[in-house]
Amino acid sequence: MKTYQLPGPKAQAIIKRDQAIISPSYPRAYPFVMDHGKGTEVWDVDGNRFLDFAAGIAVVATGHSHPQVVKAIQDQAEKFIHVSSDYYHETWVRLGEKFDEIAPFDGPTASFMSNSGTESVEAAIKLARFHTKRHGFISFLGAFHGRTVGSVTLTASKSHYKSGFAPLMNGVVHVPFPDPYRPLLARRAGEGYGEAIVRYIEDEIMQRLLPADEVAGFVIEPIQGEGGYIVPPPDFFPALRALCDKYDILLIADEVQSGMGRTGKWWAIENFGVEPDIITSAKGLASGMPLGAMITRKEIMSWPKGSHGNTYGGNPIACAASLATIDLIEKTYMKNVRDVGPYTLDALAEIMARHPSIGEVRGIGLMIGVDFVQDRESKTPAVDLRDAVVNLAFERGLLTLGCGHSTIRISPPLSTTRSEVDEALLIFEEAISLAEAQFGDIYK
Repeated sequence: MKTYQLPGPKAQAIIKRDQAIISPSYPRAYPFVMDHGKGTEVWDVDGNRFLDFAAGIAVVATGHSHPQVVKAIQDQAEKFIHVSSDYYHETWVRLGEKFDEIAPFDGPTASFMSNSGTESVEAAIKLARFHTKRHGFISFLGAFHGRTVGSVTLTASKSHYKSGFAPLMNGVVHVPFPDPYRPLLARRAGEGYGEAIVRYIEDEIMQRLLPADEVAGFVIEPIQGEGGYIVPPPDFFPALRALCDKYDILLIADEVQSGMGRTGKWWAIENFGVEPDIITSAKGLASGMPLGAMITRKEIMSWPKGSHGNTYGGNPIACAASLATIDLIEKTYMKNVRDVGPYTLDALAEIMARHPSIGEVRGIGLMIGVDFVQDRESKTPAVDLRDAVVNLAFERGLLTLGCGHSTIRISPPLSTTRSEVDEALLIFEEAISLAEAQFGDIYK
């Protein structure tokens, strides 16, 4: 299989310029310098072709530069680019109406538009506090909700996201996420693991640390993203929803990475048979244009004029791109995810059978995690091997990203075809074979 010499000379020159002037806080995965893209294919500045199975961290839902999205952006840009949130425009209203149509709860809704996922989470924090008149939140170990002060307090995937930034927001308690592969809590006889987590919250957290009547909301990713593409067991969300109802606590589903058709439904929470009270969205919302949204039941959006806002809220170009994105997902790509997602999971299961370094393949739709281990019995994360697979795949023309302790996420555009999956997984398996040979002492 062809191997690229990366980075090429043009990429090296741009990276050198970048290092001189751009903040070192950005966590660059490897030296990929993009020139252009079409669908699932991308090319770097030296002309090397790649398959993008990271999709800009699950952002380019309709693929790179889909003609319908590009045209929507161009048409809107010719009319006006900005008007500010002090005024009105119809595209903003149309997008809000579409959110009302696809929201994962019954009854009328209201939306707050932002520029990113972390801003959407911050809006949810403020609204939950205002509406409930409570201050506390319960979040989950492994969570990623953003890096601004409120959202990074909820985040618990990597300690360095918080290092050096204390004090953060008060009133947040973290509990184990219901990870069926690496459970942290013991279960009682006849109890599901999701039920065990909820029992722990009620019996221990609410009795010892944060009283139920001070909890404004649970903030949770229906499927953890940065934490490892972890899918909770089916008993978890019904038990959590019942706990929220018991104590009048808001269930806030962070759908920034998992939503917008990635699991074959508009929202990942819909896979678990419960309705949230608030959802946050961004990433796949506008095929790469900066746009976030907080969507909630209309009666919860009870704050008055001026209590929250932003200059770029409902940006007309971002809204136009989002409407085009939603149309494509609704008419074509949601069905594609329901076809290509299971196909990819089956193919990865076959690869797993040939490779002892893979401990688990998990996911729904095109939100798939491949978890690498030192051995399947102990499930000890194989961090260095996972990183080697990512880099070896990159050198052979496949873009992937790690997450969790030792997982690689498979999150291509929702438009990805079976043939593109076949091509990508040939590269992926070769990278795994080479990495296993590199770490051969572990897998003898």
